[in-house]
Amino acid sequence: SVFHAMRDPTSKGILHVLQAVDRSAGEVAERLPLALSTLSGHFNMLKRADLVLTERRGTTSVYSLNLFTFDDAVSALMELFGVGRGERSNENENLVEK
Repeated sequence: SVFHAMRDPTSKGILHVLQAVDRSAGEVAERLPLALSTLSGHFNMLKRADLVLTERRGTTSVYSLNLFTFDDAVSALMELFGVGRGERSNENENLVEK
């Protein structure tokens, strides 16, 4: 899931490295203290969560953030907590009171 992947410290590190520019796995590994074999599992988790996109450039896979997924996740959290609305619905207030 998106939130599970974002909670993992290594995956968060990968996402942080990719926030500024698309990078190959080797370029990510240069910035994190992990072996490529370790990163591979994390890249797979991030791809399954649709947080990272992969593009083949010759023999190299280049990874980039899937900003649409982040936007959807943020929107879902904002809706869940009533952020951006004038008032929370009575249903949400009743749940908090219980």
